[in-house]
Amino acid sequence: MTEPFDPVRLTAELIRCPSVTPAEGGALELLERELSTAGFACTRVDRGGIANLFARWGARGANRSFGFNGHTDVVPIGDAAAWTQDPFGAAVVDGFMYGRGATDMKSGVAAFVAAAIDFVRETPPDGALILAITGDEEADAVDGTVALLDWMAAHGERMTHCLVGEPTSPNVMGEMMKIGRRGSMTCWFTATGVQGHSAYPHRAKNPMTALVKLLARLEEKPLDEGTDHFDASTLAITTIDCGNTATNVIPAKGHATVNIRFNDLHTGASLADWLSSQAAAVWADTGVEITCRFQISGESFLTPPGDFSDMVAAAVQAETGRKPELSTSGGTSDARFVKNHCPVVEFGLVGKTMHQVDERVEVAQIGQLKAIYTRILRDYFA
Repeated sequence: MTEPFDPVRLTAELIRCPSVTPAEGGALELLERELSTAGFACTRVDRGGIANLFARWGARGANRSFGFNGHTDVVPIGDAAAWTQDPFGAAVVDGFMYGRGATDMKSGVAAFVAAAIDFVRETPPDGALILAITGDEEADAVDGTVALLDWMAAHGERMTHCLVGEPTSPNVMGEMMKIGRRGSMTCWFTATGVQGHSAYPHRAKNPMTALVKLLARLEEKPLDEGTDHFDASTLAITTIDCGNTATNVIPAKGHATVNIRFNDLHTGASLADWLSSQAAAVWADTGVEITCRFQISGESFLTPPGDFSDMVAAAVQAETGRKPELSTSGGTSDARFVKNHCPVVEFGLVGKTMHQVDERVEVAQIGQLKAIYTRILRDYFA
């Protein structure tokens, strides 16, 4: 009898791959070897210097194609001296495995790879199983999951439903799953005035005064009060600066940046219009020119509660004893791209230590996550 595929071993091997964005670090090569050996048809979908892996078991164009999505790239380790364990060593101490990506999200990838391999070997499904794994989630994500979805569209590959294995539980395994995400956008303001002596402010046009007025307008009242499935949208001032080293000079130019996390009452375009109108009003009031530059990282989206989310929630409850909250909280994830392809939800481990020094995962939870993913596959193809 073949031994079950060990997700703990695979997590450790993935952690030992130094796949700091945008480096592949050997992680996708490792997964390709494991999946190919298990009978998955694997294709590297590299674009723009980014490594991605597409793997499918079953026929292309099957009536049902369940997909998993995840990433193997990780954020930098920060101060290496601050770590108590080698950030690429996968040491196990007191029941926790340490390493960059231990939580976000090499353990999640290992769990769904292990679940997929055992599932197709033990109970070959009537349908296809697709794994879309990227090396570009932590950076700009231009050539990661987007590249995989572009390639799938060009080659007639399709998932009918997808689960993203990001960490979703704030504190306790099984307490939360994601059925959507807020949108995210950044606006960079540049204010151009007239430089002058600070003793004669009437001879200058102070861009910093204009920016302060603009930012006060933006924070004057909340963007909204939330919706049925989303918290209230938020606007955060993240920087305001002019690079001025002199105390007696009014600068000619200043800069400010805001980041907005928005719900389904807004779009990136509607918020850009609002920000532009606010900047124009302050420009008219002060005579200081204010221009805007925008980056919309993702629109808000919701996978409405229904059969798919119920099935995932039931599997989580069966394995953990907890009925997960259906949430749209947190930052962005690659689900924002997958939602244009098929219905998508997210479920994964506890994310308390992701991106931190001494990032770590409770070893027992890796096997528990594999069991949840296995139950989801069994119920989906039942």
